[in-house]
Amino acid sequence: MYDFLIVGAGIFGSVFAHEMKRKGKSVLVIDKRDHIGGNCFTKNEAGVDVHVYGPHIFHTSDDDLWAFVNQFAKFNNYINKPKVNYEGKIFSFPINLMTLHQLWGVCTPAEAEAKLKSVRIPCDNPRNLEEWILSQVGREIYETFIYGYTAKQWSREPSELPASIIKRLPIRLTYDENYFVDKYQGIPIGGYTPIFQSLLEGVETELSVDFFRDRMNLESKARTIVYTGKIDEFFNYQLGDLEYRSLSFQSEIVEGDFQGNAVINYTQKEIPWTRITEHKHFQPQALAKTPMSVVTKEFPVEGTRESTPYYPVSGDKNDSIARQYKEFASLTPNTIFGGRLAEYKYYDMHQVMASALKRTREIT
Repeated sequence: MYDFLIVGAGIFGSVFAHEMKRKGKSVLVIDKRDHIGGNCFTKNEAGVDVHVYGPHIFHTSDDDLWAFVNQFAKFNNYINKPKVNYEGKIFSFPINLMTLHQLWGVCTPAEAEAKLKSVRIPCDNPRNLEEWILSQVGREIYETFIYGYTAKQWSREPSELPASIIKRLPIRLTYDENYFVDKYQGIPIGGYTPIFQSLLEGVETELSVDFFRDRMNLESKARTIVYTGKIDEFFNYQLGDLEYRSLSFQSEIVEGDFQGNAVINYTQKEIPWTRITEHKHFQPQALAKTPMSVVTKEFPVEGTRESTPYYPVSGDKNDSIARQYKEFASLTPNTIFGGRLAEYKYYDMHQVMASALKRTREIT
């Protein structure tokens, strides 16, 4: 019998498995996909490391976490500076002084602040995403950068979404175009998959195994289950289905340089994709080495029980159901729930990794 059966070979499961093996525990990792790495999986096509499930940029300000992940990969110095395409015009993004100069011709922080003050729509107690962003930047910026993209991404009007979603977005009165503010940032040279290969080295791993198709047998193989999938599925949807957003991707190999940047967001609601990723711009060292490029259009779709879940959908109804499922989880013996899906929480990569490390340190 194994000490741990880990369901899912993504970040939480792979980090947990690595640390438990290091402590001398016996571990079996299973995943229903035919590859490790979860949604961070990368593969090489035409000499380019392709982020198969959408772009992933690792960033953190935690010195210990950065030291931990650098055991398994060397990171390049990629800085995330996405752009926005709105009605055929390209804008700097996230919102910064260059964005405001492109829109309004302002050149200094003082000019920008004066202009923003004149267009803000005051709201003492913003109740949703729309009210909050209008109170910060006014209607023109909202309609140019936020409205269409958000409506596509979540298939809801921004007025129906919590403000917490948009508060992640920086708004700066400097010419700083870096999306993140963390101390460390980059893409692993060679892609993310080698990180998971290193994490799972020497760990028994079985792919294309569906936990729910052979649940009783699999659970009997270990003293403790580490579950990283959808929490509502674990409990057979008995309180109802939680909502998740899913994605579909259309990729093609092209010659040369397609768009000159790794990520360009398309914020018009009428355009069905939310962004186009050109993967070789994540690895500047590859630009001169390959004449080809891989570009991917990303389309948001409604999550179903069968689709790959990406984003938990926050809101009063879902949050209430999730709290009840988490109460069930706290009462489930010999089972650890971890990661974005099992905790129904919008985690970034570094947060999932930190959570997994924290849980392993609690186990002797």
